[in-house]
Amino acid sequence: MADELRVNDRLVIPGGELNWRFSRSSGPGGQGVNTTDSRAELSWDLAGTTLLPEKVKQRAVERLASRLVDGTLTVTASEHRAQLANREAARARLAALLREAMAPPPPPRRATRPSRASKERRIAEKKRRGETKRLRRGEPD
Repeated sequence: MADELRVNDRLVIPGGELNWRFSRSSGPGGQGVNTTDSRAELSWDLAGTTLLPEKVKQRAVERLASRLVDGTLTVTASEHRAQLANREAARARLAALLREAMAPPPPPRRATRPSRASKERRIAEKKRRGETKRLRRGEPD
């Protein structure tokens, strides 16, 4: 179906779950700006969907908390003059946001200690810098 939104190889949002709104856009367009509804607004109910496993949904809701209004994620696009181009931009923006929000967390960092050689190099560099600064000082009168 052409209306569905492919987020990644596992998630495809059916067109029935996507809500579109169109309005007049600011910016270039001359007299046409006043008459055409070229700004596209795409909304998807992230909290209410059954497409995502609960763990992935919870991760996405936590990461997108500042962008959600009553569990609904909304993106807008108004950078193009044509409504069709703005629709495609909004679809791409929503897919990218969801891909980033659903990504698994990175593996935890293993704490390591600096090696003896790295400590010695750091101390030697500090001594060199100190010597350089000492030599820059003028002799007191």
